[in-house]
Amino acid sequence: MKIALMDSGIGLLAAAAAVRRARPDADLVLSLDPDGMPWGPRDAEGITERALLCARAAAAYEPEALIVACNTASVHALPTLRAELEPALPVIGTVPAVKPAAAAAATTGGRVAIWATPATTGSPYQQQLIEEFANGADITGVPCHGLAEAIENGDEQLISAAVEAAARRTPAEVRTVVLGCTHYELVGERIREALGGPGSDGPALQGSAVAVCAQALRRAGISPDPGAAPTGGLTVLHSGRTSTLPAAALTYAEGRLLALAPAARG
Repeated sequence: MKIALMDSGIGLLAAAAAVRRARPDADLVLSLDPDGMPWGPRDAEGITERALLCARAAAAYEPEALIVACNTASVHALPTLRAELEPALPVIGTVPAVKPAAAAAATTGGRVAIWATPATTGSPYQQQLIEEFANGADITGVPCHGLAEAIENGDEQLISAAVEAAARRTPAEVRTVVLGCTHYELVGERIREALGGPGSDGPALQGSAVAVCAQALRRAGISPDPGAAPTGGLTVLHSGRTSTLPAAALTYAEGRLLALAPAARG
């Protein structure tokens, strides 16, 4: 079996690692776009063009499902990707976990914060999510200037500075944080520590990787089997060209997990 994931950069690592843990025997195809990144500053047409390039490159490997592991691409390109690839290839988008975060807040109390890129924070897309799923929860948008870029480059000093700056903009009463960019899940513990302080567990974090993995397997008709033999291979594409994981990917536990896999064939 084979599952493909796409993003402009290494934001897809968290979802790919979730698939690897759920099905260690599944081959993975990671379709990145170093030639076109970052996608965020592009207009909707430009994002869709780059996303289609990555999706088509991944689809050529005939996976059972394609995960769009990027919030920006999911917002702007998902309808076009589905129109071209479905029903032959199920396409699964990524949406910030506002709904489960609001449900948790209703049970445990406390405010909710959405950490996202400056372009997403305050956007009509994020506002629509809040209006649709907040269900009365007090939700604050927190723009995380430079955090995705720092994570993409594996720059420890810039990551720390960006996390600390975003933590200072987060209300003290926040008990749940939605990670509104797939990159942020790679530094989840650092975010929790920055918000909780020394000796504290910090707020609950709501990412999307596990849920997106579950949806992809369901759409592909594949049952989770974490105990399966770890035989799954790895194919990495850079703007359609066969390549290897970017060096920065090995900065993160998810990248190191994926790097253990042999190169997949076909």
